[in-house]
Amino acid sequence: MRRLPVYLVLDKSYSMTGEPINAVNQGLQGLVDMLRQDPHALETVYLSVIEFSSKPTQTIPLTDLMTFQTPTITPDGMTGLGAALTLTAERIKAEVKQTTADTKGDWRPLVFVFTDGASTDDIAKGITAIKGVSLAKLIGCAAGKEADVEGLKSFATDVVQLDSNSAESIRAFFAWVSASVSMTSQNIEGGGGDAGGELPPPPKEIQVINLSKD
Repeated sequence: MRRLPVYLVLDKSYSMTGEPINAVNQGLQGLVDMLRQDPHALETVYLSVIEFSSKPTQTIPLTDLMTFQTPTITPDGMTGLGAALTLTAERIKAEVKQTTADTKGDWRPLVFVFTDGASTDDIAKGITAIKGVSLAKLIGCAAGKEADVEGLKSFATDVVQLDSNSAESIRAFFAWVSASVSMTSQNIEGGGGDAGGELPPPPKEIQVINLSKD
């Protein structure tokens, strides 16, 4: 069975304290619950969670939906996005099965990066690392007006922005991520080719900065 790897790279810096981090935890649980109701997703989707503040941590390695146990994310530290991208690239290389002459590997991964700020470390190194792995899409979400949209545009295939980092907006983002993963899993299960197809239209809380069409 070819897996559809999905990496959720989530900002947990101090600026996420309070309502925002609570909404991330609720949104993450809601995402898992929604995907478990989709038979296509149950067959193919494997989730990983990478949290980042001053340092990144892969809290959950690539795991099938039924086994996945939602972590509780607690804020601390700065916004080390560069190191988070580097770790994401390393984990993709280690966990995603490549196609060989004899066997089909996993589908190319979907990566969702969620942040409410600007990188406080060397993002250039992280960008080089993440561009060195084969991805179907890398969707960057700028949560609120303080998030660095231009920074996300420098490496993401698709960029969206939330009006604010309110609980309502954050939960809407995670619901959209769930719908995007479901649509992708249905497309590949239905013989629609690679995992890099179009994403569903985002809800009103999410402003599209750039969505790729291929």
